[in-house]
Amino acid sequence: MTLYLVSALVVFVFSGVLSMAGLGAAFLFVPFFFYLGVPLPEATSTALLLNAVSLSFAAFTYWRADLIDWRVGLPVAVTAVALAPLGARATPYVDKSVLLALFAAFLVFAGAMMLFFKPKPRDHEMSGAVEAGVGAGVGGVAGYLGGLLGVGGGNFILPMFNWLGLDAKVAAGTTAVVVVFASLSGFLGHASMGGLDPAFIGVTATAAAGGSLVGAHFMKTKLSSVQLKRIIGVMLWIIAAKMILDLIT
Repeated sequence: MTLYLVSALVVFVFSGVLSMAGLGAAFLFVPFFFYLGVPLPEATSTALLLNAVSLSFAAFTYWRADLIDWRVGLPVAVTAVALAPLGARATPYVDKSVLLALFAAFLVFAGAMMLFFKPKPRDHEMSGAVEAGVGAGVGGVAGYLGGLLGVGGGNFILPMFNWLGLDAKVAAGTTAVVVVFASLSGFLGHASMGGLDPAFIGVTATAAAGGSLVGAHFMKTKLSSVQLKRIIGVMLWIIAAKMILDLIT
């Protein structure tokens, strides 16, 4: 019972905070659940499912507020969903330390982009084909690495949306939609390789849904786009710092 209560509280808090950026918290849940004694395969698959649950509630809130760019998000979602199970299947065969080091380096760069980069107006808009091609490429990479590492891939997708010039709130809302499907796809790949505890999933999924609804409402009504970008940038740097500490300790 203690495991369930502690897990539910942590899931509620971090689902709420990260849903404001359209990001899932699977990268935090995996080591946390493992530390509490949950087997790694179950911890990974459960964390991905919680990503899908929490961000589906957040995405619904963003959809009602018209904060989702479907034209940009759909190509990303399609390739992310297609490649996430392949990444999940490759997990036992890849040296994760190398991938985590690259991931951490990318997050440092992405955090700097969110904090300091100010997109300039483009001389001309990207054509729909070019925009779709860029999105599909990023979605494929994010989906594969998200499935491989047991995360949703939003940390790759969100900075790309920022680079494309999307408003910070629209970028967060669109990322949330993509990560829902990418996480669910990765979950199915991992779940086929390990058992799940239905009671544990039920308790933590309820907490994830509640936390994401609170976080999404707060983002929609209380934060400006500039404030949100700053929060996201700091979050990405904190995530990178955690990964670096994991690698050197």
